[in-house]
Amino acid sequence: MMTRLALAAALTLGLAAPLIAQDRRPSHCIALADATPGIGYVRQAGLPAAARDRLARDTGPATPAIYGAPLDANTVRLNYVAHATFLIEVPDGTTIATDYTGFLGTADLIPTVVTMNKAHGTHFTDDPDPRIPHVLRGWNPDGTGPADHYIEIGETRVRNVTTDLRPGFGDVGEPDGNSIFVFEVAGLCIAHLGHLHHEPTEAQYAALGRMDVVMAPVDGGYTLDLPTMLRVLKRARASVVIPMHWFSDRALGAFLDGMDEAFLIETVPEGYTEVGLRSLPSQPTVRVLQPRWLRDAPSP
Repeated sequence: MMTRLALAAALTLGLAAPLIAQDRRPSHCIALADATPGIGYVRQAGLPAAARDRLARDTGPATPAIYGAPLDANTVRLNYVAHATFLIEVPDGTTIATDYTGFLGTADLIPTVVTMNKAHGTHFTDDPDPRIPHVLRGWNPDGTGPADHYIEIGETRVRNVTTDLRPGFGDVGEPDGNSIFVFEVAGLCIAHLGHLHHEPTEAQYAALGRMDVVMAPVDGGYTLDLPTMLRVLKRARASVVIPMHWFSDRALGAFLDGMDEAFLIETVPEGYTEVGLRSLPSQPTVRVLQPRWLRDAPSP
């Protein structure tokens, strides 16, 4: 008789089958979100709401660009650029720009990979630089089914799980119109939720698998409502959650207040953080980054 664990593994592989062709190496992140029942989080003391709000408003003085600086092996740098755009740096020099709009700042940088979503014009560009080797749209421009991306570049694997766009705010709903992009590198599973409009289904949770780091839109209206987003993130059980797509201190503060029962809250004045499998926080943590346009560091 098949054990419960074996059945869960079989179901997971079956649910994820559309994403994994026979010529693709299996994802190390694929796992049922609830494969280990009974795991919970201990309440951690967070910063008082007033202090968090004050720190969130204080972006501090402009700092030189950190991108391009050497990285330790098995460490990934995430630069929060603006809105829903991050620049992810990998030790082998690969760079990935998420929800790419065509502009990252004044830095002389051509990313290796860009991902895009189309809920609003602030998440994509119709004219990506032709020098970008890999342009991954989170929707299928042909309209013949969901976008299906799976690429391997050096030590990095990029894949997607599509979700639906709902109608609203002048937009037309569309099945599979958004993609959650998953970046597998240095043993980490890093997910960018894009312009998420609904809680993932059980099949989508299974296809996403383990999420060590999640970049999540927390505006509470244009994307998921706040209670649903909180539920998604608490189920994901990521070690690090980075809020994005927030338009005011009030929206960010409401999100942090909703998370501090289960997550430690850290506010980082810089626009970047570095993560590694061995250096992930021992307690689930929300890490608030301040967005910075990229610019080249001054010459010494």
